[in-house]
Amino acid sequence: MFKQVLKTVLGGAVALSTMGFAHAAVDTYMVDPSHTYPSFEADHLGGLSLWRGQFEKTKGVVTLDRANKTGTVDIEIDATSLDFGHGKMNEEAKGVDMFDVEAHPTITYKASKMRFEGDKPVEVLGDLTLKGITKPVPLKINTFKCLMHPFKKAEVCGANAVAEFKRTDFDLGYAVDRGFFPEVKVLISIEAVKQPK
Repeated sequence: MFKQVLKTVLGGAVALSTMGFAHAAVDTYMVDPSHTYPSFEADHLGGLSLWRGQFEKTKGVVTLDRANKTGTVDIEIDATSLDFGHGKMNEEAKGVDMFDVEAHPTITYKASKMRFEGDKPVEVLGDLTLKGITKPVPLKINTFKCLMHPFKKAEVCGANAVAEFKRTDFDLGYAVDRGFFPEVKVLISIEAVKQPK
C-alpha cells in the first residue's frame, strides 16, 4: 500500500514538473512595429507590370515553443496604413471597390501551428482575415534569426516570410474582368522582441 501511494505521489510530482518545464519553454515576442512591414505585389494590366504596396502599421504577438517545435502568431494590420508610394493609387485602393478600409479597417493573421526544421520555424499555418473573409494562408519562412539586440538589451527574432493567394478569394476582384491577374504575392519582414517571463 505504501509503495503504491509513494508511486502515485512521485508520478504526480514528475507530471507537474514536466508541465512546468513545458510552460517555461514557451517564449513570447511582441512585434516591433518600426521594423515590421507586410508588403505585396499585384499585377497591373495582365502582366504589363507589377504594383507594389505595403502597410505601415502592424502590431501583434508571436510565441515560440522550441521544445515542442511549434508556436503561435496573432497579427493585426491597420488597413488604412496602405501605401503604394502613389497618392491617387492609395486613395483608390482604400475605396469601396478595393480594400474598403472604412468598412474593414483591420486585417488579421492568426495561427496556432508552425512547422519546424531542426530548431528553426520554416512555415506558419494560419488564417488570413481580409474584408471580413477568413481563409487559410500558409506562410513560408525564408530566413529566421534570433540575437541579443545591442540597443534593446533583449533577444530579438527576425524573419522574412512569403505567401501567395488569389485576391478574388477575399472579395478583391477589382479589374479581374478586364484581364488583371488575381494572384498576389505577400512578403513580410518582421522583428519581434522577447518579453520577460
